[in-house]
Amino acid sequence: MALNQTPAAGRIHIGFFGRRNAGKSSLLNAVTGQELAVVSQVKGTTTDPVYKTMELLPLGPVMLVDTPGIDDEGELGALRVKKSRQVLNKTDIAVLVIDSTVGETPEDQEMIRLFAEKKVPFVVVYNKADLLEERGDVSGQSGAPEERTQAERAGQSEERAWPYPFLYVSSSTRAGIEELKNCLAAMDPAREEKDLLEGLTEPGDLVLLVTPIDKAAPKGRLILPQQQTIRALLDHGCICVAVRETELAATLKTLGKKPALVITDSQAFGMVSKLVPEDIRLTSFSILFARYKGDLAQAVAGVRALDEIRDGDKILISEGCTHHRQCNDIGTVKLPGWIRSYTKKEPVFSYTSGTGFEEDLTPFKLIVHCGACMLNEREMKYRLSCAKDQGIAMTNYGILIAHVHGILKRSLEPFPDIAALLRA
Repeated sequence: MALNQTPAAGRIHIGFFGRRNAGKSSLLNAVTGQELAVVSQVKGTTTDPVYKTMELLPLGPVMLVDTPGIDDEGELGALRVKKSRQVLNKTDIAVLVIDSTVGETPEDQEMIRLFAEKKVPFVVVYNKADLLEERGDVSGQSGAPEERTQAERAGQSEERAWPYPFLYVSSSTRAGIEELKNCLAAMDPAREEKDLLEGLTEPGDLVLLVTPIDKAAPKGRLILPQQQTIRALLDHGCICVAVRETELAATLKTLGKKPALVITDSQAFGMVSKLVPEDIRLTSFSILFARYKGDLAQAVAGVRALDEIRDGDKILISEGCTHHRQCNDIGTVKLPGWIRSYTKKEPVFSYTSGTGFEEDLTPFKLIVHCGACMLNEREMKYRLSCAKDQGIAMTNYGILIAHVHGILKRSLEPFPDIAALLRA
């Protein structure tokens, strides 16, 4: 990631959904003004979600997502439809693309229902309006978005009606494209402005970051949580010192003032906690992001399930990114090792990464999730709500690692309201 780019997880995600050959890819190309998605008359050309970052004012940095058709068929088609629905879990604004020469179908109406159920703001776009005009079926319907209800469009009862904007466009003639972009820009989803370091620092504080540089570290750069934490510290007017764990002891001796806070990579929790004096607050990047992206209280409550693990219990370890697995990978090697050592049991581990996440969580006793730096807040909260709704304990990498090293209470001291949960 370039240093001047907004991280993908921090962008508003706009998903394009619809049946095969409705013109989703053509519409995305028209909105971006670039030939990004492959366009063909062959049904099912888009087999995987296609992502494109851009600036869409006044929304700002956005991520546009082209998805496979929601009416795909067969065993492989069902997997593609599943991928489309997974995209919906991270979508902040949805665009339902309908072939205006065909009209609404049951699949389209089902997507509208899902948008409403998941509280995703959306616009319905009737594409290929130029073909209707050629047939004389529509006139002047490529202007500003109008609003109608689901009952008006589908003949449903009024108690199931909800309003939504719709407009006619043509990807080939670009009629209505500017109106669509303006409509999307006006649908800015309500998002709470968050501060990664809220309540943790004061201007002038010295904050020490412990950033191991090992085989898993990206060559020539820092990982995203470290980058974002450094930027947040600068915004807070703090003095930021970053060291490897191997230089931590020497750094603590040579600093001219006591750090107000030490933030470490969770994998080094055990070593760092022994070197940092007890009167210095200590936490980890993963715990910071558990609060920033998700629900820290839920994650703290979830770690208690670790003390009830028995032989054969299933544990899901989930990462929000995909990367090349190293020989000592944290998700597939270190975490299972720490869990076995702590519980003295032999649970069964399953793993997911990237956009993959189990829909049926009931087989699992515990879910352990990463800090979600590569996921947007909507998707992380969706995963947390899935676990809560199904009654499955869910915790976070950093919290679990602190727990198995016996320093969970200390790692939560910077968050007094959360630390109080441990005393409850």
